[in-house]
Amino acid sequence: MRPFAIRRSRQPVRRALSPVPLKGTMFSGGDTLASPVSVTRCRKAHVIVGVPKEVKGDEYRVGLLPVGAEELTRAGHQVFIQRDAGEGSGLFDEEYAAHGATIVDTADEVYGQAELIVKVKEPQPSEWPLLRAGQAVFTYFHFAADRALTEAVLASGVTAVAYETLRDQRGRLPLLTPMSEVAGRMSIQEGAKFLERPQMGRGILLGGVPGVEPAHITVLGAGIVGANAARIAAGFQASVGLLDINMDRLRYLDDVMPPNVDVLFSDRHTIRDQLGRADLVVGSVLIPGAKAPRLVEREMLGLMKPRSVIIDVAIDQGGCVETSRPTTHSDPIFIEGDVVHYCVTNMPGAVGRTSTYALCNVTLPWALQIANLGIEPAAHKLSPVAHAINIMDNEVTNLAVAETFDLPCSTRFAQADA
Repeated sequence: MRPFAIRRSRQPVRRALSPVPLKGTMFSGGDTLASPVSVTRCRKAHVIVGVPKEVKGDEYRVGLLPVGAEELTRAGHQVFIQRDAGEGSGLFDEEYAAHGATIVDTADEVYGQAELIVKVKEPQPSEWPLLRAGQAVFTYFHFAADRALTEAVLASGVTAVAYETLRDQRGRLPLLTPMSEVAGRMSIQEGAKFLERPQMGRGILLGGVPGVEPAHITVLGAGIVGANAARIAAGFQASVGLLDINMDRLRYLDDVMPPNVDVLFSDRHTIRDQLGRADLVVGSVLIPGAKAPRLVEREMLGLMKPRSVIIDVAIDQGGCVETSRPTTHSDPIFIEGDVVHYCVTNMPGAVGRTSTYALCNVTLPWALQIANLGIEPAAHKLSPVAHAINIMDNEVTNLAVAETFDLPCSTRFAQADA
C-alpha cells in the first residue's frame, strides 16, 4: 500500500483564524509554510492524525499540544488522541477534546485508524505489531542505535519520518534543536547530582567555594547540546573545557562563552588530557542519522578520577563512550572502571512539560504540511521533509542509516541533496 496521499474531503471548507505564531511561518532555509487560513481555503485533503500515549519507560512527553489539535482540525483533519496521553506533561483529555480532538481508549484504536502518527519516541516493541503499510509515523527514531527497530519498521511498510534528520537548507536540524537544548542543560543538572557522594560520585560541588577549586567539566562536542552544557556549567562557576573539531564553531564560541570556558580543538591527545582532569564528562557529539563516533575507549577510563561522572547524551545514537549502555530515569547509572556512567536515552522526558512545549512548537508546522499535502508531495515540495524520511515502501532512504547496517539505500529523494 502506498503512503497516505491526499483524499477528497466531503466536509465544507471553513475559514480558519490564523494564529500569529504559524501564519506565514518562514522555515529556515527558505521553505515557507502557508498560513492556516490559506491552507484551509484551498484544502483538498482530509487526514486522520493519531497521537498515542508514549510507552517508553519514564517518558512523560506527548507528541501534540491542544493547540495542535485545534490547528489540525481547523485545517480539516481529524485528530485521535489516546486517553491520558498528555497527562505526564500536565495536559488533560478535556483540553484536547475542547479543541477538536477525539479521545480514544487504546493505542490499537489510534494506530488502527490514523494515517499519520505523531509521537515523541521511537515505536517500542509492543507498538511494532500496530504499524501498518501506508501509514506515516512522525517522531524521533534514532535508527542507527537499534537494528531491531530498523528491521521492524522496514518490514511494517510504514513511512518513517524522523525528527532528528529533518534538515533545512542551511544544514540545521530544527526539530532536534529544542531537545538538544534541554538535554545539554540537563546534563549539568544531572552531573551535579551524581557527583554527590550519596549518589556514588566523588563528592564534588561544581562551583567549589572560596579556598577550594571548582569541578572541572569536559564537554565533548560543541554543537547545540555541548554549547548549552558549557553555558550552564559556566553558570555554576565550574572550570569547563569545550572540545570540537570545527574551528569556525570554536572561534564563535570563544567570542560568546564566559571566561571560565576554554574552547579546545578535539584530538586524541587533548581528549586524554581532559579525561585526566575531569570530574564530569559530557558526551555530546552527533553525526545526523548515523551512529555516534566513539571518542572515549574502555582503557581511557583508567585516566579518569575515581567516581568521576560521564553523562553520555549521545547514547540515543549509540553513545560516544565505549562503556556506555542505555539506562532509564528509574535506574539511571552504573559504575564501570570506577567511573559513574549516566546513559539515559530520553533525558528530556524527565521534564515532560518543558520538553513537550519546546518540541511541539517546532514540530506542529511540519505536521500540518505533511497532513495538508500528503507525505510524498510534501517530500517533493519541501527538501527538509525529504531529508526526514528514513524509510519508505520497505526501503531505507537515509544513507547514514543504510551505511550503519550495510543495507541498500533508495535514491528516491536524492534531489533533496541537489
